[in-house]
Amino acid sequence: MAQGGYTKEMDRIIGSLEGRPRLLLHACCAPCSSAVLELLDRHFELTIFYYNPNIAPDEEYHRREQELECFLEQAGYPHITLIEPEYDPAEFYAAARGLEQEPEKGERCTACYKLRLEKTAKYAAENGFPWFTTTLSISPVKDPVRINSIGSEMAEKYGVSFLTSEFRKRDGYKRSLELSREYGLYRQDYCGCIFSKYEREAWQREKKQ
Repeated sequence: MAQGGYTKEMDRIIGSLEGRPRLLLHACCAPCSSAVLELLDRHFELTIFYYNPNIAPDEEYHRREQELECFLEQAGYPHITLIEPEYDPAEFYAAARGLEQEPEKGERCTACYKLRLEKTAKYAAENGFPWFTTTLSISPVKDPVRINSIGSEMAEKYGVSFLTSEFRKRDGYKRSLELSREYGLYRQDYCGCIFSKYEREAWQREKKQ
């Protein structure tokens, strides 16, 4: 599917739902989750899957997870469970091996998308979730084509359904900024992995020169 059609496809899927089926939502942080939860909570019985072995250092990983927990409580989502698999950065480094020098948005990001979406799809299949999706497509710097292609691939592999999305559309990203301000959410200045952190720091140094 070409970029731009994902939102219409999501609308079609949501319009065809019967009741509120269970959906496992891969989430990377509170800001990205905020507007997505606001949209999907009306249509699905949500469970959040905080699987992000790419995030470094450890302190950053735990800070983002705690911020997500706080947001769920403050924003009135006590009915949404947050599942946190074991944090093992070695899983990400294994997936990114040989791609360390790739620029942000390059093939290392593709490997990272695949790692996290496959884990989410597998968990969904093993635990009775008919649907899964991810908050990643709300970011203006993430590639929705790759995200949705990998999500669909993993859905077929594990026998579950993937909710296509481009959550940044229809002012989704703007809404996430509004909610972040409203709830005072911590907004990180790099994607998550140590390579994106180094790239961001190098850019900041060059900017100061």
